[in-house]
Amino acid sequence: MNLLFPVAVILFFAAVHYWSYARVVRHLHVGTVLRRLLYALLLLNMLCVIGYIASRYAFSPPKALYFVLSLSIGTGFVLLVVTAAYELLRWMQRLTPFQEEKRAFFKRSSDMGFMALGGAYMGGGIYEGAKEPVVKHVDVVQHRFNARSYRIVQISDMHIGGLIDQAFVAQSVRVVNALKPDIVAITGDLSDAHISVVEAAVNELGNLKSRIGTYYVPGNHEYFHDIDATLRHLQSLGIHLLGNRALKVEDFYIAGVYDLFGYRVDHHMPDITAAMHAIPKDAPSLLLAHQPKFIQHLEGYTPSLILSGHTHGGQIWPFEYAVRLVQPYVKGLHALGDNRHIYVNSGIGFWGPAMRLGSQAEITCISWS
Repeated sequence: MNLLFPVAVILFFAAVHYWSYARVVRHLHVGTVLRRLLYALLLLNMLCVIGYIASRYAFSPPKALYFVLSLSIGTGFVLLVVTAAYELLRWMQRLTPFQEEKRAFFKRSSDMGFMALGGAYMGGGIYEGAKEPVVKHVDVVQHRFNARSYRIVQISDMHIGGLIDQAFVAQSVRVVNALKPDIVAITGDLSDAHISVVEAAVNELGNLKSRIGTYYVPGNHEYFHDIDATLRHLQSLGIHLLGNRALKVEDFYIAGVYDLFGYRVDHHMPDITAAMHAIPKDAPSLLLAHQPKFIQHLEGYTPSLILSGHTHGGQIWPFEYAVRLVQPYVKGLHALGDNRHIYVNSGIGFWGPAMRLGSQAEITCISWS
């Protein structure tokens, strides 16, 4: 097992927790008992972060405990945001020309309000994360098929494992089947554990029904848990793996590439030429690529429609702005040029905490014409 990622996550959150203690808890205008309680909660949350990482790589706790541990990651992200906001608030208070007694009153009032808003922020994220995925209907009009259209149902970033269990997958399959798709497209980060651990849940995907079939490309998370075993199992379920290849289906071609993470681990690397070279230039083509930034690796090929995921739509506001630093698009439909588009799915599941804010989990029903 590669320990670099879990160690990096633990060190990152340790730094966030220390920053919150040094720059917020120590400066709050509250009583000693409350300050000690906040310090204890910070310490407890950091221990839960370590427990969450351990539960992903070393042991499998009961679902209720896993849920509690996962919230520590969300709390860590909340601490990052509120600590940055508190630093800004303190800076504004220092610049405000108050008398000293008014400054102290304002500090006490703002500190209490600040803690209340932080709690509301955390609670809002948990509430939104508990909602069922919505079915989002999207029309992609390119006039490719002589007055007919194809119904593509896309799911992405399910992250099966932990909180995403067999019941969740089975319900998602029922929703997808009810949409009566021509094609089901799965755009990566399907699982978050070795296939031997999540096999029962993954097997539910074998019940997907569509007129033409289910097509899949891996995301970066499959590389963490024996990608070959995962791919073999999915193919045994009748799911078509589009690893750097294309297939002709009726009036168009459907192609897919391995994820860009393959470059980092030096296997299962994406190859757009292998995927697209046999497709006639004027033929309608659908490309599945996990990360939106794959549009920077097209090497002159011009697929008609690209389906991606990876971003979770930012998952917890305002982190979508951080995602924009590395991905050209975070969610939704975007034009890439004349009669060409990319759709970025916000994800049906989540990584880390069962929290969302400003980004609804979705199943996308695309009408491509």
